[in-house]
Amino acid sequence: MRALDQRRVVGAMETQLVHEPIRETRNRKRLRPNELAEWEFRVEVFRVFYDVLAEDEIVKVVSIGMKEGNDLLMHG
Repeated sequence: MRALDQRRVVGAMETQLVHEPIRETRNRKRLRPNELAEWEFRVEVFRVFYDVLAEDEIVKVVSIGMKEGNDLLMHG
């Protein structure tokens, strides 16, 4: 990711995921059961996949990918 994109994604996560990370919004949704993560957060063309550990009040970012058309590109 470019430095500008990194700052955008991190800034959006700091703004949106600090308060009520398990509330569904236009840019946040709970995913169907899968092996990657329970939640998805959209930031422009980027997708942040995360889990919430409610008992410890921790948001754990699992992966960040970039959407191109119908394809989701993730490193690794």
